[in-house]
Amino acid sequence: MYKSYLIKQVKIVSDNTIIEGDVFIKNGRIEKIDQYISPKNGDVKVIDGTGCFLMPGVIDDQVHFREPGLTHKGTIASESMAAVAGGITSYIEQPNTVPQATTIALLEEKYAIAAKSSFANYGFNLGATNNNLEALLRADKTKIPGVKIFMGSSTGNMLVDDAKALEAIFSQVDLQIFTHCEDEATIKRNMANYELQYGDAIPMSAHPLIRSEEACYLSSSFAVELAKKHNTKLHVYHISTAKELALFEPGPIDDKRITAEACIHHLWFDSSQYEELGSRIKWNPAVKTIKDLEGIWEGVLDGRIDVIATDHAPHTLEEKSNPYKSAPSGGPLVQHALVAMMEKVKEGVLTIEQLVEKMCHNPAKLLNLKERGYIREGYHADVVLVEASRPWSVNTENIIAKCGWSPFEGTTFRSKVLKTFVNGHLVYDNGKFASKAIGERLTYDRQ
Repeated sequence: MYKSYLIKQVKIVSDNTIIEGDVFIKNGRIEKIDQYISPKNGDVKVIDGTGCFLMPGVIDDQVHFREPGLTHKGTIASESMAAVAGGITSYIEQPNTVPQATTIALLEEKYAIAAKSSFANYGFNLGATNNNLEALLRADKTKIPGVKIFMGSSTGNMLVDDAKALEAIFSQVDLQIFTHCEDEATIKRNMANYELQYGDAIPMSAHPLIRSEEACYLSSSFAVELAKKHNTKLHVYHISTAKELALFEPGPIDDKRITAEACIHHLWFDSSQYEELGSRIKWNPAVKTIKDLEGIWEGVLDGRIDVIATDHAPHTLEEKSNPYKSAPSGGPLVQHALVAMMEKVKEGVLTIEQLVEKMCHNPAKLLNLKERGYIREGYHADVVLVEASRPWSVNTENIIAKCGWSPFEGTTFRSKVLKTFVNGHLVYDNGKFASKAIGERLTYDRQ
């Protein structure tokens, strides 16, 4: 049962413009946008948007929600609640769960879980291995976002390192390809050198030297080379070095076959913070130097980086408290991604229109999502109401993710997500959640 909502006197951010007006939501869709809309009957809930921005819901194209098999870290329910609390209305989840989602049947099992428990709209990437080409070729590109290739090992054991397998995937699979790019041989060589020097007492600050610039560039340049050779539609996840930016073209996403993404942690943290934050900022690829951070921001602003995402990947604090070699990489980010980028808007690093382009419009274009990612009449009512001047601080009491910690603990953000609508339902309302999950399976408008 849908309710109708009328959001009044709000600053609407979409299509590279900001206009002040009213937005009427009915039957799950954006029915009308106008300077003034009058409620026609008492069944409409009126929301005062004065002083707030109304944005399209964020579309996060890279998350790890840990279900099935790793539910002590997070579940689709818990992490999608954290997502909508952060203004994320749709997400693409990765296949390195237990079991790994490397067949259509296993992928459909994840969809069945999400249908009952996801507060946000959902899609699940099919995982590539060295020997599952047949499964990849059978996948329906209108029903799944794409194929994830781990060209460097991360959480789980899904490394695709056979050159013939990679050649076959890039040349034969007619799906969007997503890659995690780190060269495994380089990482192993660097790790061996640090083990000789430190034994089991490798400092956390060595992480960006072990999972180095060279490791990233070797792998991402190889992926781009394969994509150019076979005209593959390639999206390189979580760029972490300034050097890799040379592999990508500036400009609008619309006609690109090869695209790139930056994640929140690579736009916020740098290697000088390992001493203070330790494993809390240990990700793969690693957080690197301030020059890398600055270079990635240049790529965001000139269009070589097309998408900003999270790579939300929770682990328990107990797991993260282990020594370097056994502390897993990854951390929770969905709840704080949008407000973190709003800080960059306030600092003048990027405009709010650019934020919406990178976090809403471009992911919708990349994934060929029909009628999502914009505030337009007739589109799905996936929208988020943000108050731009509502300071609040992150602490363990207000963290939604199941793991209960955040690399942003102690940070004061100056903007706050007030309300999040998913398919016209008010799923998050200033700290309160809808009584049931109503996320929908994403579909893809592809020929």
